[in-house]
Amino acid sequence: MTLNKILCRNHELDPNRQTIIMGVLNVTPDSFSDGGQYQTKEDIKRQAERLINDGVHIIDIGGESTRPFSEPVSAEEELKRVIPAIKTIRSFSSIPISIDTTKSEVARAALDEGADIVNDISALRFDEKMPELVSEREVPIILMHMKGTPRDMQVAPFYNDVVKEIREFFEERIEFCKKNNISQEQIILDPGIGFGKRFEDNLDIINNLSEFLALNCPILVGPSRKAFLGQITGKKQPGDRDNATCGAVVASILNGASMVRVHNVLAMYDAIKVADTLKNRVRERD
Repeated sequence: MTLNKILCRNHELDPNRQTIIMGVLNVTPDSFSDGGQYQTKEDIKRQAERLINDGVHIIDIGGESTRPFSEPVSAEEELKRVIPAIKTIRSFSSIPISIDTTKSEVARAALDEGADIVNDISALRFDEKMPELVSEREVPIILMHMKGTPRDMQVAPFYNDVVKEIREFFEERIEFCKKNNISQEQIILDPGIGFGKRFEDNLDIINNLSEFLALNCPILVGPSRKAFLGQITGKKQPGDRDNATCGAVVASILNGASMVRVHNVLAMYDAIKVADTLKNRVRERD
């Protein structure tokens, strides 16, 4: 199966050739792994340069924590955080930038300042103006599966068949996009590891990513430093879970992911190359 290329303003990313690496740059004081680390322009520039030097393809900028039980922030506060970060990166690089937001006001301002992709954890459900914006700008849109909101998503989540329910959710969202003049070529699907999922749900999702390939969209997986990895390894601190993240990333790629969202690009890069080589070998034999 051949996936559509991801078209950004100055770049064309081909998930058929290699796994697309999205590097996280949270400009929040309270994100679960790196909250408060990148609050100044100097820190943002230093981290963006590090991500680029380590081989990232997309920098994902978020201004609102979506960790479990987090509280939402206003669009005004989110804008104060993300716009200076985008301007800082655009002052020295044309690297593709995704804006991690559910708010059309934030997404519009970010796109105006040079962002290329909208990463919406609500899959266009929280802001009725977001579909029109994505259609108008013709930018790639990441649709993520999540039960509830970050504030309540980990309050007793339950599924009879998590993979089936996520696939049905994606099918509905793809049809919604088409009805709102968003082409399938713009859509990237994220099953939402850790977003309203139990430990066993996260494992089932990674093991069965191939079930989503028939939807003909790139699959993005974000297992980086998540709590389920701590449950497996006993590592309580998110920053100690990069080795575990490598394992989850490789498994995800071999099972069908064509994009991964990670905090530590350098720690993942060689593992991703190995996974790509193995996956491409299977394609050649088929």
